[in-house]
Amino acid sequence: MNNEYLARAKERIPDAKTLIILASKRAYDLAHRKKHPMVRTKDDNYLDIALLEIAEGLLDVTFADKVEDDFLKQAEALKMAAEAEKPAPREQ
Repeated sequence: MNNEYLARAKERIPDAKTLIILASKRAYDLAHRKKHPMVRTKDDNYLDIALLEIAEGLLDVTFADKVEDDFLKQAEALKMAAEAEKPAPREQ
């Protein structure tokens, strides 16, 4: 792994986990999905290419401001639906 590319990529994406995931997914795409590199380099290492793309600002990650699939809301809706389907107790 090229340490210069890594240092430059860390400047763009300081969060280590995010950088690892982004670089590894891009390297996988380059290796297995036959995607074309967005940079010119003599390196054949797909991870180095991905890090250089990130360092050059060609590859970035964005997060949604609002999470659409709120787990707690879904769980509450399922609970309410289950309660609505229960038969009413019989009066004697």
